[in-house]
Parts: sequence; structure tokens; C-alpha cells
Amino acid sequence: MTLPGADHRIDIPALLAHLPLFQALTHDQLAHVAAHTRSRRLPKGEMLFQKGDPAHGFHIVVFGQIKLAFPSSSGNEKVVEIIGAKQSFGEAALFAQRPYPVFAQAIADTLLLHVGRDVIFELLATDVSFARNLLAGLALRMHALIHDVESYSLRSSAQRVIGYLLEICPDEPGAGSAEITLPTPKQVIASRLNLTPETLSRILHDLAEARLIRMQGKRIMIDDLRRLREYDF
Repeated sequence: MTLPGADHRIDIPALLAHLPLFQALTHDQLAHVAAHTRSRRLPKGEMLFQKGDPAHGFHIVVFGQIKLAFPSSSGNEKVVEIIGAKQSFGEAALFAQRPYPVFAQAIADTLLLHVGRDVIFELLATDVSFARNLLAGLALRMHALIHDVESYSLRSSAQRVIGYLLEICPDEPGAGSAEITLPTPKQVIASRLNLTPETLSRILHDLAEARLIRMQGKRIMIDDLRRLREYDF
């Protein structure tokens, strides 16, 4: 739901200026984009759009998290991507002029910006740097999806879990240990890794038994990153 008066309490041009996609725009361009942008707050669990809904623009996460997933007739779902702060989504459906192929749901309290279709196409036609940044973002997402397919096809379940844990570790060069907090519920992580929740829990238990990790709820301590990377499973 859109909170009444939300746009008046949020400095949309300032938010846009801090997002990588818009950093090359001039003050006047930002003001123009802001005029075609609306903010939306989604409480945890609320749907943003359903599979098959039309795309009238694209979204940017200011804070929070959005889950993109496929529904299934059995009531299960396959999580395709978790979108976090300063990331955008919905561009591909917009450019293809096709309905959304997935549904989007907030998995944390989230603030979104929705940038309208007309101003996007106008910027693409008039601003080379915007077009380049947008293409770069889409290319990175495509490479990430290819990496996912490769992981599901060639890597074992344990390799996927270890790879995920290492991926969300803080980027600290030379660090020998790390402490992380799982950013989403375990069932979402399991779906993202193409695992069942039971398999994910078993692998985490096995890693703890092997003293590769220590767990306290959502917190995971890794005392030896090198040993986890080199673990023979």
C-alpha cells in the first residue's frame, strides 16, 4: 500500500542521486525523473505485484528486501532473486513490454521507488550514460543468473551452501574469520539455492559438526575462512 502523503515526507531527488543508476544525471534531470517517481512502503509479507501483472515502470529498493519468485500449483515457490538496497528490478519486463514473469513480495519492511515508463524511455533516448549504466546493471544480473544455473547443475548441495555463506561474508581483504547474519529466512535461502529447507538445515548442521561454522540463531561465525573454502565434501 502507498502511505498517504509519503512522497511529501521523502526527498526523492536526494534518494535518486545516491543510487548508482542515476549518479551521472544533472540536477535538472534528477528533478525531472523525481517528478515521474513515486515512493511506496511495503510492510513485511505484502505483495508488490503478481505474476502476469503489467509493468508500467521499474522499481528501486531504498531499504528492505524484495523476493522475486515463481508460484507453483503445489503451493510451493521458487525464489529467483532477492533484491536489496540500491538494487533495481522490473526493467526486463518493461523493455520487453510483457507482463511480469514472477511475483514480488517484501520479506522485510521496505521502501521502494517506482520510476515511470515514459521518463525511462526519454532518458534512454537522450542520455548515453544512463543507458550505459542501465545496460551494465542488466548484464550483471544476466551473469548472476547464468552463475546460478551453473551452480545448480554442477555443484553439490553442500558446495552451494558454502558458496552462499562465503558470498555474504563481509568483503575484508586478508580476513581469516567472519561473522555473518543470514539476511533472509532459511526457507527463502533454501529456495534460492534450489534446496529443500530440510536439506539446508542438515548441511548447516553438518558444517557445525565439522567445526567449520558456529551458529546462534541467524548468526553464523566462521573461525577459519580458508578451511571452509577448502573443505572436501
